[in-house]
Amino acid sequence: MSGHWGILVSDPLLQNQFTQVELRSLKTQFMSMRRESGRLIIGDLASKMSRLKVIGDNLSEEERASYIQDLYQNTDEEVDFELFLKVYLKLQTFANSRTGSTAKNSSAFLKAATTTLLHTISESEKSSYVAHINNYLGEDEFLKKYLPIDPSTNDLFEIAKDGVLLCKLINVAVPGTIDERAINTKRLLNPWERNENHTLCLNSAKAIGCTVVNIGTQDFIEGRRHLVLGLISQIIKIQLLADLNLRKTPQLVELVSDSKDMEELMSLSPEKILLRWMNFHLKKTCYKKIVTNFSSDVKDAEAYAHLLNVLAPEFTNPSTLVVKNPFERAKLVLEHADKMGCKRYLTARDIVEGSPNLNLAFVAHVFQHRNGLPTQTKQNSLLETLPDDNQESREERAFCLWINSFGNSTYINNVFEDVRNGWILLETLDKVSPGIVNWKIANKPPIKMPFKKVENCNQVVKIGKQLKFSLVNVAGNDIVQGYKKLILAYLWQLMRYNILQLLKNLRFHSHGKEITDVDILQWANSKVSSSGSQSRMDSFRDKSLSDGNFFLELLSSVQPRAVNWGLVTKGVTDQEKKMNATYIISIARKLGCSIFLLPEDITEVNQKMILTLTASVMYWFLKHPNEERTIGTSDSESGSQMETISNSTLDDSASDSSAEDNGNM
Repeated sequence: MSGHWGILVSDPLLQNQFTQVELRSLKTQFMSMRRESGRLIIGDLASKMSRLKVIGDNLSEEERASYIQDLYQNTDEEVDFELFLKVYLKLQTFANSRTGSTAKNSSAFLKAATTTLLHTISESEKSSYVAHINNYLGEDEFLKKYLPIDPSTNDLFEIAKDGVLLCKLINVAVPGTIDERAINTKRLLNPWERNENHTLCLNSAKAIGCTVVNIGTQDFIEGRRHLVLGLISQIIKIQLLADLNLRKTPQLVELVSDSKDMEELMSLSPEKILLRWMNFHLKKTCYKKIVTNFSSDVKDAEAYAHLLNVLAPEFTNPSTLVVKNPFERAKLVLEHADKMGCKRYLTARDIVEGSPNLNLAFVAHVFQHRNGLPTQTKQNSLLETLPDDNQESREERAFCLWINSFGNSTYINNVFEDVRNGWILLETLDKVSPGIVNWKIANKPPIKMPFKKVENCNQVVKIGKQLKFSLVNVAGNDIVQGYKKLILAYLWQLMRYNILQLLKNLRFHSHGKEITDVDILQWANSKVSSSGSQSRMDSFRDKSLSDGNFFLELLSSVQPRAVNWGLVTKGVTDQEKKMNATYIISIARKLGCSIFLLPEDITEVNQKMILTLTASVMYWFLKHPNEERTIGTSDSESGSQMETISNSTLDDSASDSSAEDNGNM
């Protein structure tokens, strides 16, 4: 956008949605609506937007009003042109979703506001998750003044607005993910501090495996209920499924009979392992069906009745399998579960209605409480094939989370197994370098013929060579065969390429030149030196980095208010080093860095992960002009400032147009 009309829309994400002709037309409509009553408020939009094409044709006034009310609680707020455009885009996408068509302007901006089609929430799910939160966070020093939450109200979404609850819930799901010293926990947070908490929450949620591609900080601040509940659901699910792997629960080896089955088990998602566990026990009963999902297959509660009889026969009620009414049977099943100490997450109504999220939560809770597997397993030899929890497995975890952060068509759980058909790698390559994949010759899963997988992986290798990856004597079949070191090497080069391209795309800094590891190293040393510190790193494998002090200096130099030096340790002992490393990762995520390393990667100076951390901080710094880095010290930030901050915390994979618009710093 340029000229007069471009100036009227300062938000670069909005600018990218419209042509000049469309913008002029909408401006005319907006001015006309405002003239009719002297001012235009949010409450007027439902009726007045009926004259707009798509919206007026496909949504009733009642639907428009309900949708707008869900987005904006204050209907008396006056509408300026930019707010008008945002509501228009959201309603347009909502209308298109109702008709099954694709929105013409389906950009990241639209996706951020429309993760579900109808924006409805399940009251049953809300009640279940509220009970979970009350149970696990009720004694938290900061939150106990707000808990227990009443599930019959919308208090959950109000409490979630400052970000503290969500950060604490992430730490319940995966302890130690967020250093709580980095959470802003004043009783009254200003807009900047709230935004920091939500940025920390979203980047940390990605780092434990949540999909947050379509969620932004503003969604939480505005209390978008379906988005808040969706993220809470993912976090709780990760917590409940945490033990469904061979490392945490080696007894799961009882589910397999040989090494081939073992490989298959290791490649399954936690949900599939839970189903396999359930069917393993059901085979011991007269129940003949195979349970393939947590919805239609468990609606009649028969599978549950048999499962609980195996796990806790002492509480068996003969009536459960005799009663004909599924609802009555479901009630008896829950009575059985209650005696086991497992009546949580769902009601009899949720069972017969086949609520997939709540049924999954219920079965996972039963598994955690009583899995029915022998404590001493006979097949220890199979467990010897498990990799140690070393640097290689941490890198595998980081690559897995990084790939999932792109929001590809398939969520991967095991890098080595899930990339073997080549499709996920092609999708990731296309996200990293749009247009580089020839989709005409790509084979979409499910792929039965092995040579089709090889064709995909051949293209993966060909693109890698095009991007100048080191792939000497590597063929597509090597990926299909699942050679671990080769796959890790390829993914590292792809991640590194992505980081360097993001930096290169900030053209007003790099002038389009290639960015190298040396450039990143020199930038980091220059920033720390300019702040008056003597700290420096000689390379990304410099062992002196293990105490964390250099990175704390770096973070402080790019955002002076980021580090609370009163919370920093000297980094002498291993414990002090780990505390500093945890703090560094949380501070970086709080700023807006999307990173997937663990504290051990800093304390052990993992060269690859140290590079990603440094480059992510550099990328964040170069995207933010000086004035954005220094605001936020008062409680009176303006809405326009907050809008800029919110927009600047987009995913690293988003467009860099806003950065380029900032000009020289």
